[in-house]
Amino acid sequence: MMAAGAALGLALWLLLPPVGVGGAGPPPIQDGEFTFLLPAGRKQCFYQSAPANASLETEYQVIGGAGLDVDFSLESPQGVLLVSESRKADGVHTVEPTEAGDYKLCFDNSFSTISEKLVFFELIFDSLQDEEEVEGWAEAVEPEEILDVKMEDIKESIETMRTRLERSIQVLTLLRAFEARDRNLQEGNLERVNFWSAVNVAVLLLVAVLQVCTLKRFFQDKRPVPT
Repeated sequence: MMAAGAALGLALWLLLPPVGVGGAGPPPIQDGEFTFLLPAGRKQCFYQSAPANASLETEYQVIGGAGLDVDFSLESPQGVLLVSESRKADGVHTVEPTEAGDYKLCFDNSFSTISEKLVFFELIFDSLQDEEEVEGWAEAVEPEEILDVKMEDIKESIETMRTRLERSIQVLTLLRAFEARDRNLQEGNLERVNFWSAVNVAVLLLVAVLQVCTLKRFFQDKRPVPT
C-alpha cells in the first residue's frame, strides 16, 4: 500500500503543474511521461489538468507482465467517458478540443489475479498558447524593411523545426517503450527455455540411469553359486 501510494504521488507530481502564485496567472501545461507498476487485481487512476480549446494526445504501452494487456479508460472533467478499452497492450487517443479541467486516466488490472503489469504512458499537449507566444516574439523582433528575408519565413522555419524536434523526441520515447517491452518478452522466453531445458536434461539422465540398471539386470548371472 505504501509503495502504491508513493508511486501515485510521484505520478501526480510529474503530471500536474505546480500551483502558481496569486496574480501570476496559470502555469503552462507541459507534456509528461510516466512508467509505473500496476499490481495484480488493482486499478490506478491519474488526473491531468488541461486548458480549454487545446489538443491532448495520450499514448500507453504495457511493457511488462504476463499477457501484456490492461484495461484503459479516459474521462472528461465533466465525468463523460471518452475512451474505454479492455485487455489492450497499447493505445493512442486524442482529445480535441479539450475542456478546462482535470482529465481522468485509469489503468485496470483487476482481471489478473497473479501477474502485475509495468505500464508506460505519455501525455502530449498542443496548446494555442504556444502560437500566441510565437506571435508575440515575432512582433518584438520585427526586422527592418531593408532586410531581404521576410520575418514570416524565418518564423515558419523555426516553428517547423521546433515541431519536428518535439515529434522526434516523442518517437524516440515510444521506441524506448517498445524496446523495453521486447526485452521483457525475450527475458521471459529465455527463462522458460532454460527451465524446460533443465527439465529435459534431468529426464534424459533419469532415463539413461534406468536403462543402465535394466541392462545390468538382464546380464546378471542368476545361476545359484555352488557351495
